[in-house]
Amino acid sequence: MRTDEPREQVGDPSLPPDRDSLPPVGAVLTAIATGLWRWDNATGVVTLDAEAARLLGLPPHARITTEAAVRSRFHPVDWNEIHGIVQLAVAEGTLAEARLRIMDDQGRHVLRTVRSRTKPIVHDEASTYELIGTIQEVSEPAPGAAARTPVTGDWRRSREAFLLDAGRALAEARSTEEVLRVAAGLSMPGFSPDGLAVFGAKADRLTVVGHHGHHGYGDDDPLASMPLDTDYPAAEVLRTGRAVYLSSPEEYRRRYPTTWPLASRFERQSWAFLPLTVAGRTMGAWMAAFTYPVSFTPDERSVLTTVARMLAQALSRAGVAESERELTEGLQRSMLPMLGPEIPGMSVAARYVPTGGGLQVGGDWYDVIPLPSGRIAFVIGDVQGHDVRAAGLMGQLRIALRAYASEGHRPDAVLSRATRFLSGITDGITYGSTDTRDDHDGKDIAGDPRFATCLYVEADPTTGVLEIARAGHPEPVIRMSDGTVLQRPIAGGLPLGIDPDADYPTTRLVLDAGETMLVCTDGLIETGGHDLETGWSRIRKVLEDYEDGAERPERADHADRGGPETYDVYEAQAAESEGLEALADTLVQAVHGPSSHHTTGPLADRREDDIAVLLLRRTGHPEQRARTRRTMLTIAQAEPERVAGARGHLRDLLHDWADPDQVDSAVLLVSEMITNVLVHTDGDALLVAEVTGEEGTRRLRVEVADSSDDLPHKRHPGELASSGRGLVLMELLAERWGVDPRGEGKSIWFELYEASPGAGPEPGGAVEGAVGEAGGAEAP
Repeated sequence: MRTDEPREQVGDPSLPPDRDSLPPVGAVLTAIATGLWRWDNATGVVTLDAEAARLLGLPPHARITTEAAVRSRFHPVDWNEIHGIVQLAVAEGTLAEARLRIMDDQGRHVLRTVRSRTKPIVHDEASTYELIGTIQEVSEPAPGAAARTPVTGDWRRSREAFLLDAGRALAEARSTEEVLRVAAGLSMPGFSPDGLAVFGAKADRLTVVGHHGHHGYGDDDPLASMPLDTDYPAAEVLRTGRAVYLSSPEEYRRRYPTTWPLASRFERQSWAFLPLTVAGRTMGAWMAAFTYPVSFTPDERSVLTTVARMLAQALSRAGVAESERELTEGLQRSMLPMLGPEIPGMSVAARYVPTGGGLQVGGDWYDVIPLPSGRIAFVIGDVQGHDVRAAGLMGQLRIALRAYASEGHRPDAVLSRATRFLSGITDGITYGSTDTRDDHDGKDIAGDPRFATCLYVEADPTTGVLEIARAGHPEPVIRMSDGTVLQRPIAGGLPLGIDPDADYPTTRLVLDAGETMLVCTDGLIETGGHDLETGWSRIRKVLEDYEDGAERPERADHADRGGPETYDVYEAQAAESEGLEALADTLVQAVHGPSSHHTTGPLADRREDDIAVLLLRRTGHPEQRARTRRTMLTIAQAEPERVAGARGHLRDLLHDWADPDQVDSAVLLVSEMITNVLVHTDGDALLVAEVTGEEGTRRLRVEVADSSDDLPHKRHPGELASSGRGLVLMELLAERWGVDPRGEGKSIWFELYEASPGAGPEPGGAVEGAVGEAGGAEAP
């Protein structure tokens, strides 16, 4: 068969006789009694050709009219039904097909039934579109068919799509308010309620949980609270658990004459009251009211019943979630302290973020405790697990720590008593419980002992001295005033509750003006799949990149307060506190990302563990903030492995030093000096490193002190000797070095200068007489 031969025309003889071309589209549509129309939902303008106007019962000529004029020609039920079909077609990009009844100009009689096929054209704005399509007359339904003919096969399709969308929206609602808002926004296929209300029962009274479109439900309205035995449809639904359908005001008045005067003021034409049933129990009633008559066909009742079931499940979930949230938030608030009044000389900020799952309650905590000595204790800890039992143990342990601290015990004694306390609690639960049941809600309590990590800091706000004891907790981090970040190695013991006789050594360090100490639980470090190493790298970057936005007043601004040297200390501390609060928020946001309720994918909310954060900043006069970095470490005889940590610590201190070769030299000399103390003396090594000056011309001074009085002397090792080169390296690599005898022990030191070698003394320029020739331990 050839496809290029012209086909013979058939049909209306008025069509053009030209055999080599197709007739005009308008002529074809007129021949088959089909009209064209276009509806712009943004402007509400409808364009009709002559045939479309005739089919709609208007004078048969082309016209541009309004949406209201066209809508008046459709049966109101059909008009509401086509809305859901159009929305589905807009979302899927498919054709919208519907069967519509055309009414006369009085709206009393059906003139004809037409079939509409339209194609939505979506504009740039997602909410605006145009419908372009055809209208064609179809035959009337056969006698005995349903009084209300549904739309074509799209009715079932649009109903299923609506139920899927409604189920998803109700499942995502997390509160009663959200559930009611979703229910009010549902656009049901074929009919759309104008008013919604949800009723509940409290004691023996009917109450209104929420409503939409019924503005008369006030606290003093009779419908807002009435006895359950009242002659009212919602009360009957709650009593019987069966739905009530009222198709007309006459039927409402006949069945419920007592409460009809209360309902008539809302001017509705049809009502459906359906039970909200969960697990076989009727928990409430849902009312859907319509401004036009609805016959409530089986299809319509099926949709309403399905929506009521989904609404009941959503309200039940939301109610349980709200109760749990209120309980856990109240429990957590009662266990977490208020930071209290400002601490002179220090600013404090804290954050607690519960895990994203379960009851959102866990074992992380922090505390700030005023001590009898005038000092302040800062405590942060983490009880194993993030459940109700962990929260209970956390509350008991926090109270115990506060009691021990308030008695005036030192940090090591506080943690020693706390580990005995926690061991006694878990042993009592495990072995001495009077409850002989082996299983508590499916959990074996007897096989679930708990431990806790803890960091206890006793601070002197006046001097900045911190005494720290650590029980298996992550070490603190110091952010210096110039943004340099150092993780401070702190001697520690086992987590609390493991060994009741464990010891917890105390480490002392000084927080200088402008420096900030961060202590946190492992939730801040390991969230997002990180381990301790990579998690600290992430936190370090956040701390280094953070810029304190708190502006400090200049001296000139305070000249009228007593001269250029006057400075408002209180205003400075307020600025410090504001900057510290912003830093706390930045740290939490950096590990969580945006909330998963609004964003999905790799940036979803990652609340895998509880997070507790405590920030402590030493405030002071701006002139007291010299451009100095200073750090101090103690390396004990029993911890030679910490020599490597000291090397890394010094590299962190010199992270922006101009000459990397000088950094290598400093690290080598420190390693030699500390090793020499551990090998040739019986005491510990105290390392003090300090960087002073402006960038590019800074000075590094490192001292290693020990308790031995023996002074080092220079040796001349042979080629095969394994030691004796310490002072030789010092002369070669240091620009200045020396040994300072002390009352008990000595200190050996060296200096390096960031500028060129000619800017400082020549290498090997030791302080005269500082190095003794007496026999003794060889220097590094």
